[in-house]
Amino acid sequence: MRHVWKTTEMDSTDVSPTQSNTAALPAIDVPAWAWALVAFAVFALYLVTLENGALAGGMAETMHEFMHHGRHAVAVPCH
Repeated sequence: MRHVWKTTEMDSTDVSPTQSNTAALPAIDVPAWAWALVAFAVFALYLVTLENGALAGGMAETMHEFMHHGRHAVAVPCH
């Protein structure tokens, strides 16, 4: 559906559908250490909230108990 712009007596400006009144956002240079910190935080969040020993291998039971108590410590419901 195509919108047709009409000019009225009160609006004398010629506005086309391709023009925009918003300013372009400036490019933000994010340092590599910030991306690494975000990746580490996401991984830590996964470990505390979802890990049940799948990544632990032979230490699965110990890792499960450690993370289980960690969930309770930060008030994440787990059961």
